[in-house]
Amino acid sequence: MIDSGFSAFALRLLDFLPRAHYPLRYGLHSNSAFALTLALDYARVAGDDALADACTGQAMRWFARDIDAPAQWEPSGVDFLSPSLVEAALIGKLVDASAFGEWLTRFLPGFAGNEPASLFVPALVTERTDPQLVHLDGLNLSRAWCFRGIADALPANDPRAAVARHAGERHLAAGWQGLESDAFVGAHWLATFALLALDGS
Repeated sequence: MIDSGFSAFALRLLDFLPRAHYPLRYGLHSNSAFALTLALDYARVAGDDALADACTGQAMRWFARDIDAPAQWEPSGVDFLSPSLVEAALIGKLVDASAFGEWLTRFLPGFAGNEPASLFVPALVTERTDPQLVHLDGLNLSRAWCFRGIADALPANDPRAAVARHAGERHLAAGWQGLESDAFVGAHWLATFALLALDGS
């Protein structure tokens, strides 16, 4: 049975989405692709077809025509999400493998060559007792989650799937170091991102 709080959230989101003309694209809490990903997962589990359709339609309106993502600007100093990767992982949930491969070519044209390098190299975390800088541990874990979703969404014979899996493994290993810290500013939330990296769809 679905909790009434989730039902209330779904109704509010259904009301909000038609009025939201522009997505939020930065790598923090309000990222629109991240929100739609979580809402879509909920809608599919709950059997809420209206919400699933609304999330799908809005995602395609916001992101389907995106090209040449400025991924070389990532990461920002306190990101815990990759704007480009979370968007790509979302689109991978919405279209078939062939269409997704074509979209990814337009969106991240250097993906097969691990470019831009800043997107494929795990973020360096210099201070795990700082509540903002420790976000980068979360970034590494959420990137691992997104890379796995991208790999799963590509055609089986697409070489970018292997690139994504390898990058995901590197980011998971880097993010795991943050879980070994007992600093509360990271310890109280990083485990949720680790679960996404390990078990998220």
